[in-house]
Amino acid sequence: MPSLKRYKTKYPGVFYIIGTSVSNKPERVYYIRYRKNGKSIEEPVGRQFRDNMTPAKANNIRSQKVEGERLPNIEKRKQDNEIKIEKSNRWTISRLWDEYKYRNPDQKGQSIDDLRFKKHLESLFGNKTPSEITQTEIDNFRLKLLKNKKKPATVSNILELLRRIINFSKKKQLTKGIDFIIEMPTVDNIKTEDLSPEQMINLLEVLRTDKNRDICGIMLMALYTGMRKSEILRLEWNHIDFEKGFITIVNPKGGKDQIIPLNDMARNVLKSHKKKKYKLVFPGKKGEVRKYLKHPLNRIKKAAKLPGDFRPLHGLRHTYASFLASTGQVDLYTLQVLLTHKSPQMTQRYAHLRDQTLKKASNLVNQLG
Repeated sequence: MPSLKRYKTKYPGVFYIIGTSVSNKPERVYYIRYRKNGKSIEEPVGRQFRDNMTPAKANNIRSQKVEGERLPNIEKRKQDNEIKIEKSNRWTISRLWDEYKYRNPDQKGQSIDDLRFKKHLESLFGNKTPSEITQTEIDNFRLKLLKNKKKPATVSNILELLRRIINFSKKKQLTKGIDFIIEMPTVDNIKTEDLSPEQMINLLEVLRTDKNRDICGIMLMALYTGMRKSEILRLEWNHIDFEKGFITIVNPKGGKDQIIPLNDMARNVLKSHKKKKYKLVFPGKKGEVRKYLKHPLNRIKKAAKLPGDFRPLHGLRHTYASFLASTGQVDLYTLQVLLTHKSPQMTQRYAHLRDQTLKKASNLVNQLG
């Protein structure tokens, strides 16, 4: 207790001293005095201006402490410190996500996942540990997203991210995880995009004349090889074997490196493409992997009068696959290898195109009658 003059108030056990406010003006600092468990306790309860403290408020606080409704300051600080330590040791979903990103810095699509986390998961689940999350909460969360007209595929991606974080925590023995299965919405992801002959002619004409040759080259590679966007953007010159006629796709979506043929159309695109000083075939600024293609892709799509829901690069990959399947000369296993699909189920969406072609071929027998 500072050796300053004490001023009594009309409330027993409540007094104040004169201190200095932040504006260097005199300010009352209120104290209370009481006994607990036979021990005399004297402690400050607040300042006149900073805390808007009054003798009556100080007396009310003293009564609460005498009755045990409030802890003495020293015990309150100890409790707050214990809570702080406990919180710092809690593996919350937000903390687990930070740890996941730290341990997986090169994870594909992590920037998109981070946006999903901040937009959809952080506010509701961020401060909870996996064991504190209930199945009802997740069910309500899923239904709310769907009710807000989020596509089932979008909802599935969000829930899959949450599930991945929880599984990561369990695998690394950071938490116990959850004791229920996160239910995913039914996703109809069988969207096979294709272009009509007229649309294809329009697109090729635009790609032949457009000034952005890098974007044109990226689109033509998607059309002629069926490579994914990420695979094209990460394609390096040393991944291309012009002599043997192969392209090595490093770390594709399926995981293991894959080799696909370098056909004549793709070869012509690469041979005519202006080679820069960087190792990437289609580098962005300072030789880094491109990130922003939306504007030029949509500009070309609009110029070619393609459908509004046509996805420029993903759609061209589908166009490549649809064309091969519709020839009737490419079996589904070969198509699976060319598309570097991890499972045959992913290639099955093109089966009907091949079946239609084979049916037409089979009907040629009618000409024998």
